Amino acid sequence: MAKPDDRSNNPERIENNIGHTLQNMNEDRDYVKAHADEMSEEEKQQIAAKNKRREESIEAMREEIKDEVSDRDQ
Repeated sequence: MAKPDDRSNNPERIENNIGHTLQNMNEDRDYVKAHADEMSEEEKQQIAAKNKRREESIEAMREEIKDEVSDRDQ
């Protein structure tokens, strides 16, 4: 038998994911700052592109939180 669909903690889980994503972005930025002279331009660009995608994901997750809270309040 399938488990019931419990979405009551979705906003909290999404917020947790946002926190982890921000932490990863900060770690990558710190890494580039510390090792920029040892990295190729391509590596730096790859990290910058990854962080750009992370920023876009964070925005999408924030919108999802708004939807989840709205659904919860109804």
